[in-house]
Amino acid sequence: MAGTQRQSDPHPPAARERPTTVTITGAGGQIGYALLFRIAAGEMLGPDRPVRLKLLEIPQGVRSAEGAALELQDCAFPLLREVDVTDDPLAAFDGCSIAMLVGARPRGPGMERADLLAANAGIFGPQGAAINAAAADDIRVVAVGNPANTNALIAAASAPDVPADRFTALTRLDHNRAIGQLSEALAVLPDEISGLAIWGNHSASQFPDVSHARVRDEPVIDALAARLGDRAAADAWLDEVFIPRVAKRGAEIIEVRGSSSVASAANAAIEHVRDEQAGTAWTSAAVVSRGEYGVPEGLVSSFPVYSDGAGYRVVEGLPLDARARERIDVSVAELVAERDAVRALGVL
Repeated sequence: MAGTQRQSDPHPPAARERPTTVTITGAGGQIGYALLFRIAAGEMLGPDRPVRLKLLEIPQGVRSAEGAALELQDCAFPLLREVDVTDDPLAAFDGCSIAMLVGARPRGPGMERADLLAANAGIFGPQGAAINAAAADDIRVVAVGNPANTNALIAAASAPDVPADRFTALTRLDHNRAIGQLSEALAVLPDEISGLAIWGNHSASQFPDVSHARVRDEPVIDALAARLGDRAAADAWLDEVFIPRVAKRGAEIIEVRGSSSVASAANAAIEHVRDEQAGTAWTSAAVVSRGEYGVPEGLVSSFPVYSDGAGYRVVEGLPLDARARERIDVSVAELVAERDAVRALGVL
């Protein structure tokens, strides 16, 4: 689907430049659907970067993706240059600069975690190989589908010619959930809170850490103590309410809504890519560890990160107390177990 040129073109020259190719897997699903229109409208890459969308689906999902492509055409987005729908990973990742790996095998009734990892290795391994073979030199990848950290690890291992640090996994959703909980508890706006960090795995073992967070110019822990009565009450709220609720928010939404997070997951994925591309002083993302904070090298673990527009980097040198160290170690141990399970399958 190509954009049309008018005699009197209202768009700036940048809007007519070569488009950025964005590939979305599982594009016919709900999260994919929630992503497509916002990306095409410029919410992810900005109002001056035209995009070409490539939608990858399994054969039985192609018709749904084709329907979304028709709707995209009907929106007449000025920045959208083309939409391709395919079930061929090589075609989907050909020339791709941004890959959003959304489609994944969900955990079914009675399925062991090892079975889930094996099923997703059969998805993310071939996708990583296709990225290795066909993607653009500036490719950056975010795994959205769960188990996201280890799915990113599998894809990276299957793309030996692509620098490993081009692969990330989504923990921005956990970061946003934590900000939302603090915003409500402190009766402040979300953008008044900074310095929060998500450590470890995108799972119930994750550690949402407020020890470096501030609300306006005040440490969050002090603001909580003032609001709840004292430091002991603040610590109790963090341990008994905040951390479990952030970690189990996905399950809570399934119970209340009857299905998993869609719009919030899509929003977090857009913000993850936007900040990686445009730059940010601080957020949370799962990146390939270089040994920071004692996380084994090569694991895809969540850290506090920053970006200068050339990819995420870990914020280093933060002090960790014994409480934080213990919680991070528990989540990292889960990532090690997942990595070892995948190795046993012969994938890594």
